[in-house]
Amino acid sequence: MTEYDTVTRHNAEPGAVYVGKADLDAPEEQGWLLGHFRPADDPRHSADVEIKWGRHPKGDRRAKWVTGEQRTALLVLIKGRFHMEFPDRTVVLTEPGDYVVWGRGVDHSWLAEEEDTVVLTVRWPSVAGYKVPPPE
Repeated sequence: MTEYDTVTRHNAEPGAVYVGKADLDAPEEQGWLLGHFRPADDPRHSADVEIKWGRHPKGDRRAKWVTGEQRTALLVLIKGRFHMEFPDRTVVLTEPGDYVVWGRGVDHSWLAEEEDTVVLTVRWPSVAGYKVPPPE
């Protein structure tokens, strides 16, 4: 039994500790590990910030541009090549640790250029209403 196997996933008390694995937990919420969408009794619930572990196959593209953004975001490349598309430019992240930050009001989309691209995204605050429906 691993440390991960012994963690109670819900019914957390204040100050609770959650230990997880991003590759196992991320699919539950389309990659999002932490944010308003987690149950209130889960240590990963937050109205302040959202964190996403994005694992993307080559050619994976955001289904729809985000418009009217109300949050600030930071995206860090972990592995692969990732294009962040903005109305006036495209930023290509090519080396692990490359990152881009954009603020409120900045429309955006993205594209994974290489197979098995991995990114970590942090957004704040955690605001309902931006979830793209999962593919059918």
